[in-house]
Amino acid sequence: MTTPTEGRRLDREELRKLFLFESLDDTQLDWLAERGWVVRRHAGDNVYTEGDPATCFVVVLSGTVSLSRNVRGDDVEVSRTDQVGVYGGATQAYLGDQVPQLYLNTMHAITDVEIYELPAAEFGSAMRQWFPMAIHLLEGLFFGMRNNQNAVAERERLLALGALSAGLTHELNNPAAAAVRATAVLRDKVAGMRHKLALIADGRLDGERLHGLVELQETAVKKAANAPKRSALDASDAEDQVGDWLDDHDVSGAWDLAPTLVAGGVDVPWLEDVATCVTDLDLEPAVRWLAYTIETELLMGEIEDSVARISGLVGAAKQYSQLDRGPFQVVDVHELIDATLIMLNAKVPQGIRVVTSYDRDLPPIPAYAAELNQVWTNLIDNAVSAMQGNGTLTITTSRDGDCLAVEIADTGSGIPPEIRPRIFEPFFTTKPVGEGTGLGLDISYRIVVKKHHGDIRVDSEPGNTRFTVRLPLEERPATA
Repeated sequence: MTTPTEGRRLDREELRKLFLFESLDDTQLDWLAERGWVVRRHAGDNVYTEGDPATCFVVVLSGTVSLSRNVRGDDVEVSRTDQVGVYGGATQAYLGDQVPQLYLNTMHAITDVEIYELPAAEFGSAMRQWFPMAIHLLEGLFFGMRNNQNAVAERERLLALGALSAGLTHELNNPAAAAVRATAVLRDKVAGMRHKLALIADGRLDGERLHGLVELQETAVKKAANAPKRSALDASDAEDQVGDWLDDHDVSGAWDLAPTLVAGGVDVPWLEDVATCVTDLDLEPAVRWLAYTIETELLMGEIEDSVARISGLVGAAKQYSQLDRGPFQVVDVHELIDATLIMLNAKVPQGIRVVTSYDRDLPPIPAYAAELNQVWTNLIDNAVSAMQGNGTLTITTSRDGDCLAVEIADTGSGIPPEIRPRIFEPFFTTKPVGEGTGLGLDISYRIVVKKHHGDIRVDSEPGNTRFTVRLPLEERPATA
């Protein structure tokens, strides 16, 4: 074959020597010869660039080229060759306006190269006319694969939602059961308190002492509401002191009363005040009446805590799902992360410590809140899985130029360097069959980069893997 020169046409025989065209007939080769031309690119030049409008289908005639993809801002080389006849560029021209016609990668000239270029519109038209059956098959494969990917992605979302729903049900069940149990016990305690009150108020106490006892009851309520949190050792010592006092004053069942009184903040000096209000005969009924008061207050506090916990979980679920919000809104990222942590709480093993370090000076940002929650879910779930039950999950927010940065770090074994460039590829997973679809990071990448025009990247070494999501502080115009 003669040496190609800039801008010249290839003839029929020269085209036939390229393996891509070797089976075409003379008419088809002549058609290509009339419409394509030869161009030269110097070492270091790009033959075409990823993301630019795909205007040409190209075939390498001489020299060495590489193909690369832009992954989170870095050009990652995926192949390098000097084989004559390799092709690239507008490889999806046959799909026409059914898909955006953009270059899917970058072809870089490693050495001086010569390239045969064919206009994309001409190439697409020829493909559809010459190979109609093949084009139908290719279209079916292309759109079928895309639909399958969308279906699997939707399945992944549903599986994640199912897991979160199961976790939420478990989390709601605990405080609900505690509230039901506390309510049943409270009913018995109120009945007992009424009985003891009847014993105290049967005429053996004068009005002054009864008023004093009622004041002590009010004090007991306040003590129970503000009772200090004690260590097990301190609580045991306090119970021994109170129990000894009860035994010394012939109050039966001291072992049973002492823990309740101590839990309500009662100490020996306060019991002495009780003893001065009543006679020795009435001391035990009075102490038991006050113990019932304390216990009912503690039970009501438990019910209040349980109901607040339920309300908090429902609020977190509402925040997580964003069911009552518009799809695009100004949101506090910290609220979204906290809601996600609450939703995932049941999936975090006891051996994993969760640490948050938030920059509270960061402003709210415009975002698709529910989809960002899916990103946090995927990254946190992956981090938890990587630590296999033990380690530290650290979530940090900070400002990075004109972006808000969220870093999710784990102390797992790390991501091997040889697979790191592939982790954002759809369907790529290191999890066992049935445990992962390989779409979590792909979905996260598309949400962050494509929808929010942000960035997501990873740094990993054994014991320290960090995914950093950068989100614009202000809304940016959509990009191709």
